[in-house]
Amino acid sequence: MHGGGVSGTAAAQHAQRLVWALGLTATYMVAEVVGGLMTGSIALLADAAHMLTDVGGLALALLAIWFAAREATPQRTFGYLRMEVLSALANAVVLLLLAVYILYEAYQRLASPPDILSGPMLAIATVGLLINLISMRLLAAGSSESVNVKGAYFEVFSDMLGSIGVIVAALLMMWKGWWLADPIIGAGIGLFIVPRTWLLLKQVTHILMEGVPPNVDVTVLQDKLVRIEGVTSVHHLHVWTITSGFDAMSCHLVIGNLSGQRDILLEARRIMKEDYGIDHVTIQIEDEALGASEAVLHV
Repeated sequence: MHGGGVSGTAAAQHAQRLVWALGLTATYMVAEVVGGLMTGSIALLADAAHMLTDVGGLALALLAIWFAAREATPQRTFGYLRMEVLSALANAVVLLLLAVYILYEAYQRLASPPDILSGPMLAIATVGLLINLISMRLLAAGSSESVNVKGAYFEVFSDMLGSIGVIVAALLMMWKGWWLADPIIGAGIGLFIVPRTWLLLKQVTHILMEGVPPNVDVTVLQDKLVRIEGVTSVHHLHVWTITSGFDAMSCHLVIGNLSGQRDILLEARRIMKEDYGIDHVTIQIEDEALGASEAVLHV
């Protein structure tokens, strides 16, 4: 079994930053909901709804870290490491649904834009921008190491752009009296969410489908293994990601002389560690007769 532990995932290294980001986001979300209702702004309410998703996403990220720290069991030999990936998947799905809702509400208001209190709207959005920038700063480092933290970072990042959009809409209404700015900016916030969330969804789906990590070219890897002295062929080669920062590899190596298997195993492990940063390696050594029989069985 693979033991659990807080240090087992990339996201766990940034748990404290997630806690701070969650606290800031939750506090501002309450203020933004109240402000959105007071001002009547769909752009501000859309941003508030997105903030609510951020709170859920950050809470899910922390919950996933807690699950990942639990020890492995005979039924779950990798523990709960995949909870991080499932959390990121939930974030992506909710964000896409939220984008649809925002676009629908913006469309409804285009036909009849209401009067909006642009002054309070501007003040609230400015505070939101500052909080988003602080949260982005907290999550930036972890976003390159963990899809879980990356999902949270994308949500805060899109909120930051949403705050800028709300500020622009408020200024346009204050200076030009252009009330359509509010639903248009609201729709823009919804449209911005879609492509970035789609990329996250593709990345998470790739992991759940046990696709090859982006830093590994299986053809090149197979060639490196075959070139190890004593290896005649390689089959059943698989490389996949368990969770962010934890890749795994398994394969069968056919060798001509079983007496040299120890050196061959050490060299194969060295290649995986030094060239690909993969420690979790499972390699089955076979002689040529066994390798040939397996090939016949899988024809």
